[in-house]
Amino acid sequence: MSFAPQLADGQRSQVLIGGLAQAHPTLLFETDRLQIEAPNWSLDGKTLYLNGNGLLWALDVATPELGLRQIDYDALPELNNDHVLDPDGEHIFLSANDGHIYRAALTGGAAERVTPDDGMWHFLHGVSPDGKRLAYVELKEFGDPGKLAVLPSSGGQVKRSDTGNAHLDGPEWSSDGQWIYYNTEAFTTAPGHAQLARIHDTTGAVERLVTSGTVDWFPHLSADNSSAAYISFPPGTLGHPGNLDVEVIVVSPEDWSTPIQRYPVFGGQGTINVNSWSPDGTSFAFVAYPIA
Repeated sequence: MSFAPQLADGQRSQVLIGGLAQAHPTLLFETDRLQIEAPNWSLDGKTLYLNGNGLLWALDVATPELGLRQIDYDALPELNNDHVLDPDGEHIFLSANDGHIYRAALTGGAAERVTPDDGMWHFLHGVSPDGKRLAYVELKEFGDPGKLAVLPSSGGQVKRSDTGNAHLDGPEWSSDGQWIYYNTEAFTTAPGHAQLARIHDTTGAVERLVTSGTVDWFPHLSADNSSAAYISFPPGTLGHPGNLDVEVIVVSPEDWSTPIQRYPVFGGQGTINVNSWSPDGTSFAFVAYPIA
């Protein structure tokens, strides 16, 4: 059984490019053949890596008219949209729908499982700047609140952080490795009302980044720490579903409360699940799913 989302009749996937100094996003690529999701921007700035139909795809930034190129892996389970590049620039960590995280080359081939067989689901979102640790969401059953877990990228002992009993998602490190940024429902009793926060990697101190009436997910910082982006769902949204009118919001990491750019799109799930900033920090990629 496939869990991969599919486009509706008349719907398209649009890969868009935004940035701190860009009032309107630009269209890089679109297709009505495949629901593509969650771009990663390669470390050399030449390629976007996206998932679609349970597979990983590459899109050349300079020549997007060439279309998507499938990356072939050996015996890798169906993928979901949680994937993050290895800082070595040659590998990628991939979450699969068997509940595990794998490490593989960006050129394809064999994939190595790195998560333990502990009966938990593991949804990857962050790799430490030195590539030695993975930050992921851990849960026993769907419907349980997600918890923050950190694992050596080569496998080993799992470290679990105490962030309360509320759902947590999207954990990823700052470029200096001092903080893990995420969204959490810990600040309110309203069902599903996720807000943005960060936890210190050493002390475990938690800071709330913004207080809003919207449902805010997936904070992503640029590598040079000059910019950040996140996705804002309408008030009352439960989880991070697809096919909604949402906003992708660009801010300075010094002030998450003041949007610098707002990009309204029809999207949600798959739009900006993982960090998609370009290596120079000027641009980031995200996906919209308009319906004719």
